[in-house]
Amino acid sequence: MIKCLIIDDENLAAKVIETFLAPLTEFKVEAVLASAIDAYNYLATHNIDLIFLDINMPTLSGLDFLKGLNNPPLVIITTAYREYAIEGFELDVVDYLVKPIPLPRFMHALEKAKKLLKPNHPHAVSGAESQEDNHILLKVDKKIIRLDLNQIYYIESLKDYIRVRTSIGNFVTHQTLTAITELLPKKQFVRIHRSYTIALPKVEALNGNAVEINNDLLPIGRNYLAEVKEIILNSGIKGS
Repeated sequence: MIKCLIIDDENLAAKVIETFLAPLTEFKVEAVLASAIDAYNYLATHNIDLIFLDINMPTLSGLDFLKGLNNPPLVIITTAYREYAIEGFELDVVDYLVKPIPLPRFMHALEKAKKLLKPNHPHAVSGAESQEDNHILLKVDKKIIRLDLNQIYYIESLKDYIRVRTSIGNFVTHQTLTAITELLPKKQFVRIHRSYTIALPKVEALNGNAVEINNDLLPIGRNYLAEVKEIILNSGIKGS
């Protein structure tokens, strides 16, 4: 069960979200609050998986509230204001929905949240494996790009950012390696190091404690070594 919190000072807007969620058995609305201050107090004593957050609220805006949380739940912004979309995505929100929210668009946002919650909710839809088109979406600069999974060579951690190295170029986005690895199909991608997740079909060779991909030699971390070597060797790659 995915525990939800709705934060919106407009009763009608909050009711719309409640109505959308009501028939969905995977989601449970734990509370509906009219201010960010109330929400801050509520989160101090309750565990929430997903917040539906309005921006324009009295005393404390939704974005300022989100900035003040040290370890926030997943957040879907629900607002009448389009102009804060970039700032919202920079705060790693799941999605940014503009009121009035169409139901198909709302459902799409829920699917994104379910994928991100997969580690804690084993019955949720599994990451990129559930995508019929076998792709991911990346926010690069001010654009959202669609990237086919078979174009990816490997993904490199840059602390709070990642660099996705692909057959069509390299893309840097604000996301952690752990978060994106959890979204990728495990049969196709494996983490080999605290700084690298690789595409198994792109491995050209296993060279000692490293893998060769697209003429790059990537180290296998000590904590990953035994499992990664077994996975790669079982995939048919010959080691040296």
